[in-house]
Amino acid sequence: MAVGLQGPLRGLAVLFLLCVLPRAEGRKVLVVPMEGSHWLSMRDVVRELHARGHHTVVLAPEVNIHVKRENFFSLETYAVSYTEEEYSHIVMHSLLGAFENHHIVKLFVKSVQVLKNMAVLYYGSCTAVLHNKTLISHLNSSSFDVVLTDPVYLCGSVLAKYLDIPAVFFLRALPCNFDSEGTQCPNPSSYIPRLLTMNSDHMTFLQRVKNMLYPLFSNYFCNIGFTPYANLASELLQREVSLVDIFSHASVWLFRGDFVLDYPRPVMPNMVFIGGINCVHRKPLSQVCIGPFPVHVPGRVP
Repeated sequence: MAVGLQGPLRGLAVLFLLCVLPRAEGRKVLVVPMEGSHWLSMRDVVRELHARGHHTVVLAPEVNIHVKRENFFSLETYAVSYTEEEYSHIVMHSLLGAFENHHIVKLFVKSVQVLKNMAVLYYGSCTAVLHNKTLISHLNSSSFDVVLTDPVYLCGSVLAKYLDIPAVFFLRALPCNFDSEGTQCPNPSSYIPRLLTMNSDHMTFLQRVKNMLYPLFSNYFCNIGFTPYANLASELLQREVSLVDIFSHASVWLFRGDFVLDYPRPVMPNMVFIGGINCVHRKPLSQVCIGPFPVHVPGRVP
């Protein structure tokens, strides 16, 4: 039992030093972010770690949109097989598809294709890291204390497991109940609404049936997006590694949510809710949003 708890306890100790003791000796943090708004939220945490005297290194592909060099972290980049034009095309295609109105069958087929394209792209980026022996040797010799990563992009967790470094997950939510499985947390379908089902914690019988059947649908998408990383981890570690094994490597889970917006559910001691962090850069509402002021639409008579 002591051996099994060694990793999580080490991660909790590191988190305590990072967050509770601002004047403690600076620690080395390896950050493996997810692109887009995921990184924009994590960047504020990286800035705060720097303010508390910790040295953070952000690991990102050379081709990206938001992860740029800044003065509060060191940026370590690696080469990828796709170009900036290819990456922008795939990302924009997926974003525009979210605003299109299609029949449910056509929407499903299109969503699967977009997900496959994104999964291939990010998986290729991950293999570029983990198969880069020079980079892995450099990261291993840097003696990082903890890996801060978003498990939506599972490469950070695989890297932490491969380097045998405690991991801290920073996320909003995960599909397919991987957060519950990774933390061995109770997650009964009888009253916990599944992600994106629009159910409440007071469900009718048919809604409960939908809540129990929904994973059959979502698991199909998760197999596309996540299963390759289990195969990659198995190859690197030379033993069978499951997705649950990868998610279980996290010592602490930081959820960018709050029960003010989300329905209550069972949690484990290492699941911490940090709702409100996305509002750090809040801006005042513009005048057009305050009160029933008329808004002029071009082409229409006021």
